[in-house]
Amino acid sequence: MIKLYSTPTCPYCKMAKEYLKKKGVKFIDFNVSSDEKARKELFEKSKQLGVPVIDFNGEIIIGFDKEAIDNVLKRK
Repeated sequence: MIKLYSTPTCPYCKMAKEYLKKKGVKFIDFNVSSDEKARKELFEKSKQLGVPVIDFNGEIIIGFDKEAIDNVLKRK
């Protein structure tokens, strides 16, 4: 399961969501501004509170990084 940690006002989060959708990737979006449990999970995984963070089944990508996303998708 792919998890995306984001906030509604983050432009890079919106770009990450659009990019994943364009690539046909199904993901669950967690709004860390209103979901305390997701915010804690985000921090435990990435050791930071910046968004977006994408969890590809344990492989963490911090920020909207097309190259990193494409590399993970090639291996899956």
